[in-house]
Amino acid sequence: MSLLLHLVRHGAHDGAPGSLAGRDPSIHLSDAGRREVDALAATLPGARLARIVSSPQPRTVETAEILAAGHGIAIDAALDEIDFGPWAGRTFTDLEADPSWRRWNVARDEAATLAGETMANVARRVESLVADLVADHGEKAEVALVTHCDVIRAVLCRALQRPFQALFAIDIDTASRTTLSLDADGTRVLVVNHRPTFAERETLREAVA
Repeated sequence: MSLLLHLVRHGAHDGAPGSLAGRDPSIHLSDAGRREVDALAATLPGARLARIVSSPQPRTVETAEILAAGHGIAIDAALDEIDFGPWAGRTFTDLEADPSWRRWNVARDEAATLAGETMANVARRVESLVADLVADHGEKAEVALVTHCDVIRAVLCRALQRPFQALFAIDIDTASRTTLSLDADGTRVLVVNHRPTFAERETLREAVA
């Protein structure tokens, strides 16, 4: 068994700046977000991936469709954004005055959102999906999961055997790729928060010209 797993964060979106997007279905990729996903797609062509699976949020589905370039995607709720409940849509400035939000951010290993979701819940739902992918694809498959910042951080904390509070030490930018290798010896973190440089994009363009 060997699975190369690319965790992709969606591109920049058109939600209100400084607000918690959460699971708001009205939020889509911005024009800038589409451009940065285009750049990522040049380094992660959909044709070579056994499967692309996306969170159901429009901003992730749109990201996955750009990566797939017509090869098709699957949607799975296991990759959905954290269920923030009534925190979603509020500004971060407003949230900082909320004791429940402050506790969430200083005690990620114990605290839950107002909707009852914990970081452990988030990690388990993704791990269940990954186990299914391993069972489905067998040897040397390469798959991409398109999801959200803290979902990727949760997976990384588990892979690195670190507490969830350590997630604040991990940057996951929009339209970035984090890659893990899963095999009989366990899980290895190969790449974290990679975004293609201008030089990489130009090299790829020349290669296909």
